[in-house]
Amino acid sequence: MSARIAFSLLVALTSWLSLTTAGRAAERNVIFIITDDESPTLGCYGDTAARTPAIDALAADGVVFRNAFATTASCSASRSVVMSGLHNHRNGQFGHQHHYHKFASFHDVVSLALPRVMQRAGYRTGQIGKYHVAPETVYQFETYLNANSRNAVEMAETSKAFLTNRDDERPFFLYFATSDPHRGGGVDQSSERELKPNLFGNKPNRGSFPGVNEVFFDPADVTVPPFLPDTPETREELAQYYQSCSRVDAGVARLVEILKEADLFDKTMIVFTSDHGMAFAGGKTTVYEGGLRVPFVVRDPYQTRRGVESQALISHIDITPSLLDFAGGLDAKTNGPKNPLNPNKFWKERDEALKENRNGNKPFVSYHGKSWMPVLADPTKPHHETIMASHTFHEIQMYYPMRVVRDNDYKLIWNIAHPLPYPFASDLWAASSWQAQLAKGDDAPYGQMTVGRYVQRPEFELYDMRTDPNESTNLATSSGHADVLEKYKAKLKAMQKEFDDPWILKWTYE
Repeated sequence: MSARIAFSLLVALTSWLSLTTAGRAAERNVIFIITDDESPTLGCYGDTAARTPAIDALAADGVVFRNAFATTASCSASRSVVMSGLHNHRNGQFGHQHHYHKFASFHDVVSLALPRVMQRAGYRTGQIGKYHVAPETVYQFETYLNANSRNAVEMAETSKAFLTNRDDERPFFLYFATSDPHRGGGVDQSSERELKPNLFGNKPNRGSFPGVNEVFFDPADVTVPPFLPDTPETREELAQYYQSCSRVDAGVARLVEILKEADLFDKTMIVFTSDHGMAFAGGKTTVYEGGLRVPFVVRDPYQTRRGVESQALISHIDITPSLLDFAGGLDAKTNGPKNPLNPNKFWKERDEALKENRNGNKPFVSYHGKSWMPVLADPTKPHHETIMASHTFHEIQMYYPMRVVRDNDYKLIWNIAHPLPYPFASDLWAASSWQAQLAKGDDAPYGQMTVGRYVQRPEFELYDMRTDPNESTNLATSSGHADVLEKYKAKLKAMQKEFDDPWILKWTYE
């Protein structure tokens, strides 16, 4: 064979290999979808009012976690937990990042931060929609995409080029964060009631976002959760909330279409959850079930057992280690990254934050949470025996530290600032669903309690989760439950110690 012929064959072979490689979709991609203020109001959770066919389809081909919980029902604080695998009392993001609140995580969280560790595990990382954490360098993505975060369909379309990019051989990790169904957009002026419902981001006068077939709800048909009063005002607000949730579902449907068109659907794990529960008094900003319980659906195409449910207790502290485990980057011995970033070297090379308190006097090596990947393989497996919640701030004016331990038997809430009246988020205070009951006085019913009881809380609340899942009867002062109260106080103290909670000091000096 002549040298010229051999060279021509080599060129042809190289071109063929290049075309073949360029046309091949990367394996083990991840899309993480997190909504804003959404409870498990989905068809796959048995909500007959919901219209969520796309998410329900993912659930039918994946795993539905029935006992998934945020650690704090506040937007920035919760998202810092999601993106660090650490309780926010440890990562430093005690409350909101935006406006004058300006809370931020410790700089050395960079060694555990979700986008950073996924990139070091070999992923190209992208973010679209709500961000709401700080510092940006800590939670740094490679690619930032811009779209209206109230229109998940537009967000999906904007993400298409990132998802289908074949020029970069790395698998992708997309953090897809909607602003729906958060309150916003003013009130529905078409309501005939004196107290008009918030629009929850919906267009007024039954308008539609571009590309979205809006789903409208009759207040008579919505599901009123047990922590809310069944009033006309509540139902009108829930009708707006459900519409906003359906718009999220439309975006999920478009994401799935894009993946299928690009031969990526069976090469991509999709996780769907919310930062915390719905934006109603009794939900968001509280540590009641309405605030902490979240939807959690995972479709992993690499699992053989799908279309199943899990009763395992999982927490938002588990998200980062789980995604990193899927990516092959979790060190089982340290419960941290296999390829850890050295924060001292990182900040020195950047000549940044050199004199800052970067870690709270303790290095960040391990995650507080643990991977739920084994539960995907066997949904009958347990995960956590007990979970902890840690809330301190929402808005900066709202100092009200609460600590919680919960298992399948009991839930203990410690209201550390209990002499103070419970502080309201500004949007929840203005809500027609709250104001209608507030006007009736302290004895007016509000879900499982009264207005007065909601505002002025005792030091401890103890609930039997097996017989009283709606948290109607506080057993903390029940003589028959004194031993249970002490047992769960001890559990709480132990978890505060394990997870480095500064508020553990309040047991001894206040």
